[in-house]
Amino acid sequence: MTGLTLVSMALATAITARAQDTLPGTQPLTREGDLSAQMVEGIDRWLLREIERSVEGRKQYWKRDFSSPEAYIKSVEPNRQRLRQIIGVVDQRVPMTGMELLATTSKSALVADKERWTVQAVRWPVLEGVHGEGLLVQPKGEIKARVVLLPDADMTPEEMLGLKGGRQSVWHLADNGFQILIPTLISRSDEFSGSERLGLFTNQPHREWIYRQAFEMGRHIIGYEIQKVLAAVDWFSQGAPPTGSTRIGVVGYGEGGLVAFYAAAIDTRIEAVLVSGYFGTRQSVWAEPIYRNVFGLLREFGDAEIASLIAPRPLVIEHSEVPKISGPPQARQGRRGGAAPGVLGTIGFEEVRSEVERAIQPNGLRPRLVARENGQAVAPISLAALQEFHRSLTREELGPQLSSQPLGDRRGNFDPVERQKRQLKELEGHVQGLLRVATYEREKTFWAQLKSKDAAAWDKERRAWQTNFWDNVMGRFPPPSEPVNAQSRKVLETDKVTGYDVTVDVWPDVFAWGVLLLPKDLKPGERRPVVVCQHGLEGVPMDTIVDDPKSRAYAAYKAYSLRLAERGFVVFAPHNPYRGQDKFRTLQRKANALGGHLFSFTFAQHERILDWLGEQPFVDPRRIAFYGLSYGGKSAMRIPAVLDRYCLSICSADFNEWVWKNATVDWRGSYLFTGEYEIFEWNLGHTFNYAEMAALIAPRPFMVERGHDDGVGIDEWVNFEFAKVRRFYTKLGIGDRAEIEHFNGPHTINGQGTFDFLHKHLNWPKR
Repeated sequence: MTGLTLVSMALATAITARAQDTLPGTQPLTREGDLSAQMVEGIDRWLLREIERSVEGRKQYWKRDFSSPEAYIKSVEPNRQRLRQIIGVVDQRVPMTGMELLATTSKSALVADKERWTVQAVRWPVLEGVHGEGLLVQPKGEIKARVVLLPDADMTPEEMLGLKGGRQSVWHLADNGFQILIPTLISRSDEFSGSERLGLFTNQPHREWIYRQAFEMGRHIIGYEIQKVLAAVDWFSQGAPPTGSTRIGVVGYGEGGLVAFYAAAIDTRIEAVLVSGYFGTRQSVWAEPIYRNVFGLLREFGDAEIASLIAPRPLVIEHSEVPKISGPPQARQGRRGGAAPGVLGTIGFEEVRSEVERAIQPNGLRPRLVARENGQAVAPISLAALQEFHRSLTREELGPQLSSQPLGDRRGNFDPVERQKRQLKELEGHVQGLLRVATYEREKTFWAQLKSKDAAAWDKERRAWQTNFWDNVMGRFPPPSEPVNAQSRKVLETDKVTGYDVTVDVWPDVFAWGVLLLPKDLKPGERRPVVVCQHGLEGVPMDTIVDDPKSRAYAAYKAYSLRLAERGFVVFAPHNPYRGQDKFRTLQRKANALGGHLFSFTFAQHERILDWLGEQPFVDPRRIAFYGLSYGGKSAMRIPAVLDRYCLSICSADFNEWVWKNATVDWRGSYLFTGEYEIFEWNLGHTFNYAEMAALIAPRPFMVERGHDDGVGIDEWVNFEFAKVRRFYTKLGIGDRAEIEHFNGPHTINGQGTFDFLHKHLNWPKR
């Protein structure tokens, strides 16, 4: 035998071995290392590119008419209304009856008395059960203009005004006849972030504590504070006593600058605005503290676009130093950790100037940019910026400061902490009030709107609801754009099953990956049903397969992928990218900025998985089921709700009164007390809870697997939500397609009733 023949035989043997290790119709999988980490990194790169593209993409949302100031204001009104929606300024304010002086029988409301003005402690009505609270600077003579002055979140109104802290530049406004209201903002302290009743507190800043629960209900800490500003504008607009000019402006520094900026953008009664220490591109808003996270912001708005909503009114922007925030308060004894990361610092002057240039409009808006020299700032807002603002609002020059004596607080040992607590708990109460009635609101906006009397009619009617859920609630990203490019390699073999890692491409840098399990008794040309088995948080596909009772993965999954493959099902265990702690949670932040969630790109991955599975000669594409545990149960509620190629869905260890679990302050298992800051989905409380998602899955079969000892929920609340599902299926005449199995166990796959459910509805005989 010649050497050439030996080489040829060796090569043929190697080719045959590689072929046996690769699925027919796929290329060899050459990726090495942690595929999960690579997936997260690829999605991250894709999202960052989409964020960069958003600047140019925003143009499609704007139809500006520059023919006249009136025409321009009218043309941007739809954008103004969308901004109101995404920051949660949607509630009707209560009637403004006037400022209330905060006094007792032993303490006057008078805080300070100067030559030309006084300072009083006040509060004012905003929403039901919600008040603004702060200081009112009242001129003793004629009022030339009225201003809401907003400090940074960690500054009190007293500090902003300079009580006991020396003269402040804002005294110039007071000395020149400005009526000034200085509200309290919700701070970055974590002192009251938690439940006294439960004895459970967190390290979340107060702003994040409100943000989490409000976001789920379509409200926002930003929106609440704007409502307080606008309630003051209501009062100013009435020609608040004593009578005088009703020229109205807003001024803000740091977090107060954000609130002032947005308030002026959505309310045209505000005639001029000064923003100090807040203006930039917002392209990295995902890295800022989470209480600045606004769903869909960058899809339509950067700061330049928001500035264009203020046009043609004057806008003064001051580049100034702001407090450096390196993250939330440190977790410490007696408090749970888990607050979201996020940093703040002074934005570079060139970035500010670049965004100012981008904000220039042909209708004459040219934001005035004032820059302080480093080290020269002795007050939150400089005199130069106030002079520019005064000129913009009154068309006059700012006169000299006449007051010279330091301000003293007549209240003596006033402690602002109790005021902060009142303000925080009022907002908490408002959100919890929304939560209490959310199920009844969804009854009106969803269930009462449904017209179908049978399954066939509902299958048509649900399409519009499904589109709304995908487009406007979850957020629809583009469909897969890359060729499938399926790659595989053998990773498992037992006496009954062969397993392959499989990857398919979705978008540039983004791929889907999973483990395919094929029963060895598959016959040529036979098409079998598929069960897609989805792992939970921080898991990988092999967790659903590993068959070692001593392993942690087995305790949760009971090797259910393997057990189903042994029953003759084709099984695909995909990887969903909720692994890597902050690395994957940051994906949610970036997706939110574009109007999406984690599931927005997971939908596309599963679209591509279904494309590939449906083409395989051993798969019946009409019988592909979804079965997920925990975070995979979250997937089981959302993915089949939008992807009809899944013929049924099983939600294990997750089904719940989901909105309540996310937003309640009254239960220890609430996500308000955990580190899963990515879990909140914008306005889900008023749109789609789990019963409504299950309705989108109907008329396809749907099942819940629930352990009595599973801490993700409470049986009573699980059953409360599932009762709506059962009722709906029964009224459609398909009650046998909706099931729930309770078992005496914890957060785990039970694999009894659910396996029977799969055999029944996938028409596959038991063995």
